[in-house]
Amino acid sequence: MGQQVSYKCQDCGFEFENDGVSEFYIDNEYNQLHEFLPLIIPNENFSSSKIKGRIYKTYCNNCKRNIKVYSIKESSKSDAETIDIVKSGDIIILNLPFEVNNINPVKGNLSVLWEDEYIIVYDKPYDMPVHPTKIHQNDTLANLDAYRQRELSESYRFRAINRLDKDTSGIVVIAKDRYTASYLSGNVDKTYFAVCEGIINTSGTIDRPIKVMEGRSIQRVCADDGVKSVTHYKPLILKNSCTLLEINLETGRTHQIRTHFSSIGHPLLGDDMYGGSLERIERQALHCGEVSFIHPFSKEKIIIKSDLPNDMKKLTF
Repeated sequence: MGQQVSYKCQDCGFEFENDGVSEFYIDNEYNQLHEFLPLIIPNENFSSSKIKGRIYKTYCNNCKRNIKVYSIKESSKSDAETIDIVKSGDIIILNLPFEVNNINPVKGNLSVLWEDEYIIVYDKPYDMPVHPTKIHQNDTLANLDAYRQRELSESYRFRAINRLDKDTSGIVVIAKDRYTASYLSGNVDKTYFAVCEGIINTSGTIDRPIKVMEGRSIQRVCADDGVKSVTHYKPLILKNSCTLLEINLETGRTHQIRTHFSSIGHPLLGDDMYGGSLERIERQALHCGEVSFIHPFSKEKIIIKSDLPNDMKKLTF
């Protein structure tokens, strides 16, 4: 975590402290800075760039204004270059840039499961897309998040680390800055719960490649020439001619769970695209019920859970 840094608001003169500065300690020898930076921001290319005095945003609780700080570390050379020599014991301070959220803010009900200054985790209902599309401009999770940001005088780009289909409910993890998004990408473990048609008595694995169905833009199908896709499952409740399953994905393909269980003759209830019946539920019975990850700054393991929604509980309880 970063050090305490004192600020003075230029609007109201209020002095306050903020601990949002992100420090990274170098514990090995690296010839140049660009060799070290990919270890903390793995998806960025620093080979020919400079780490300049980027804008850092904090917040004045007195006048409720956002503060932009251009220089945090007092030094004769405040702008580090990627060709700079670094050594064990050096401290690299990243000043994350202030960002403007350009998504249209829309008021709505949001369920926040967990939040700090770097991450927010929502419990998304079904019938809500995560991102705006051509036909969904104002009814998405991103729209509601933008409204919440405005109400709290925050501003960050909407970066969903995991994405759920419109009619899949459950946990969505949002990173509030580029570094956090890069750190979490591919490093969030997810557990899903689904209700499929028929009885599955034993745990198992579905290892079948998946590709886009010919002539369709969205629907997937299992095929030998598809992309490797692996789904692990465990039955929890067998009742009413259906099975409540706990599911973990080894890969994360579009519609992977829906495609895989349809391919073995157990489509999800309500998933009419893949052969599921709509008699007992009006959407695919699929819910992201648990996520876990290592926090990028505190290094604490964070575990977040979401209860099974009522429309799925009624199927097996």
